[in-house]
Amino acid sequence: MQAGGAGTVAAASGGARRVTRVPKALGLGRDPAPDASGPESRPYMFALSVPFPTPLDAEIVLGSLAPDAEPHPGAIGKELTASGSTLAVRWTAQDVRLLRVSVLSFLEQLSLVVRTMQRFGPPVSR
Repeated sequence: MQAGGAGTVAAASGGARRVTRVPKALGLGRDPAPDASGPESRPYMFALSVPFPTPLDAEIVLGSLAPDAEPHPGAIGKELTASGSTLAVRWTAQDVRLLRVSVLSFLEQLSLVVRTMQRFGPPVSR
């Protein structure tokens, strides 16, 4: 595990990262209320890296999960990217409960996509 200062995220085993507060400037395109101050005004952040056997698998999962918009778009931000064979997901939220619900929902959807890919096998060439 790497140590970091305030506003950093340390990598944990299995690609998951611990939830921490992040500075306003690191939000996903939205800042807290301009008159808010103190640690309570900064958003929570959670990042997850999911390795796949191939870059194509990571792209398929990204394509399957990216269209799902957050039910609370103003309260939580989610960013999905694929780099090589790794799917990376990053959330920011003002409310830790909404963050938890979003992460758990994503993990359920991810599990479904992975099970479906395992059930039907690799994509076939046309």
